[in-house]
Amino acid sequence: MTGTDRPWAAFYGTDIRADIDTASYRTLGDLVRSVSETYGKAPAFTACMPNGMNGTLSFDQVEEMSDAFAVYLREVAGLAKGDRVALQMPNGLAFPIVAFGILKAGCVLVNVNPLYTADEMARQFRDAEPHALVIVDMFADKIPEATRGHPIPNIVVTRVAEFLPSLPRGIIGLVQKHWDRSVKPIEVPHIRLPDALEAGRAHRDRDRIEVAAYGRDIEPGDIACLQYTGGTTGVAKGAMLTHANLILNMEQSLEMIPAFRRGEEIALTALPMYHIFAFTVNLLAFYWLGARNILIPSPRPLSNLKRAFENYRITWMSGVNTLFNGLSNEIWFLDSPPKHLKLASAGGMALQTPVARRWEEITGKPLLQGYGLTETAPVLSFNPLGKTREGSIGVPVPSTLLRCVDDDGNPVPQGERGEIAAKGPQVMAGYWNKPEETANVLRDGWFMTGDIGVMDADGYFSIVDRKKDMVVVSGFNVYPNEIEDVLAAHPGILESAVIGVPSEATGEAVKAFVVLKDKSVTEADIRAHCKAHLTAYKVPKIVEFRDTMPKSNVGKILRKDLRAEESRAERGE
Repeated sequence: MTGTDRPWAAFYGTDIRADIDTASYRTLGDLVRSVSETYGKAPAFTACMPNGMNGTLSFDQVEEMSDAFAVYLREVAGLAKGDRVALQMPNGLAFPIVAFGILKAGCVLVNVNPLYTADEMARQFRDAEPHALVIVDMFADKIPEATRGHPIPNIVVTRVAEFLPSLPRGIIGLVQKHWDRSVKPIEVPHIRLPDALEAGRAHRDRDRIEVAAYGRDIEPGDIACLQYTGGTTGVAKGAMLTHANLILNMEQSLEMIPAFRRGEEIALTALPMYHIFAFTVNLLAFYWLGARNILIPSPRPLSNLKRAFENYRITWMSGVNTLFNGLSNEIWFLDSPPKHLKLASAGGMALQTPVARRWEEITGKPLLQGYGLTETAPVLSFNPLGKTREGSIGVPVPSTLLRCVDDDGNPVPQGERGEIAAKGPQVMAGYWNKPEETANVLRDGWFMTGDIGVMDADGYFSIVDRKKDMVVVSGFNVYPNEIEDVLAAHPGILESAVIGVPSEATGEAVKAFVVLKDKSVTEADIRAHCKAHLTAYKVPKIVEFRDTMPKSNVGKILRKDLRAEESRAERGE
């Protein structure tokens, strides 16, 4: 790559390498093992509950326990290299143990949103065909319905408070079982995670198994994760992310922030680690740095973060626009902003300029915006520290090319709008079992992002709009077709269309336009129907009843016309 290919390289300075084409490790299992040996007894992960109860695992403990789980998968459950293992749990001490164990075993990690309904779980399970599922007990009651017709042979159940000291673990367990009754009886054969680890240890010690041997036939280009994303058709697709994709993107991301020091950082992880941004940056990159990672099981309400900020010297955190906006309006946060913070990183959705300004006013530290997609592991661009531009997604990370192209794939002149196309070692291998979908987005070595952007004369990029109809709610992708399919199943609905509308609380909100055939159906009826089949953030926030829908001459409902109507109404026209 030459300077004319990437004018942004001038902003790297002397501290940032322009090219990172060779990963520091062959596989993610090698990375975990090397880092664990380096930092040993230092604290690696601390789970912090809303009331301050907590538990911590050292790097040594993470190494030993993830080894035990790898042996369980291979020797007890009978899995082989390349078999898929679904992981469905919120942030907690069990997450890195299981994730690292899957990767060490040479299996493929399939991240699943723990809040998914049984219908959503079933769709992902049908596509990925996992050989094992690790799930938190709060949601295990969904398993029978989610696996009907395609059973998963190995079920491992864990708890939110897994590996916390016995007293807080017992208190949380009693509250869940008897007070809020969030844990229901589990009606499928399963093994508890601690028992699975014991079984793995027994095999390891008895048969003198060398866990590292599982990884010797794994290549950097082998699939490490199936990370699911939606599409214009609403059909979920598993992005095949390789060991090299994830390791290199981890290094590309950290290269943009030379302020971090190995073994000294304390990271706050409020974003769920099943989300690709938190998985690559929070989990992998900060483990590589030898940081202490403070895990928040749920950031809602925002007061759940209060004790973490009070009890730990947080030096870095990541989040989405709504998280930073919310914290900036919390009295407790305003009264005592974090004193040791170096910077914060925003991704997942557009960072609003007023939010970034207010954050810096409160904390005295910058809030840096980046950009990426599930298919790119995910980071493609980031604002260089000290060289941030408001409203910009920054410059491409090392070894990455971005350009704006027209509908034929030809580069548009600098300053003109076009679809952002990306090339780099972090771009996925393709979509799982979907060659046609893969061919639609990977063209001559370039990944077509579906986002419309502009590059300025210095190589900084800005997002103008999304080419697709995707709605982003608090950083999570919502696809209209999926919601419309659910609405179509309601017996009282004739037609429906779904778009995103601006929301101060969540960036965008889901709005459904509905034509009824049963006029007695209410908005509450529709929301209740959707809630039974969709995760909460996908349920329409607004329902508007109409007599007709705007349609094309072939009868296709025109979402673009609905968006235009909403835009005019917002302007008061």
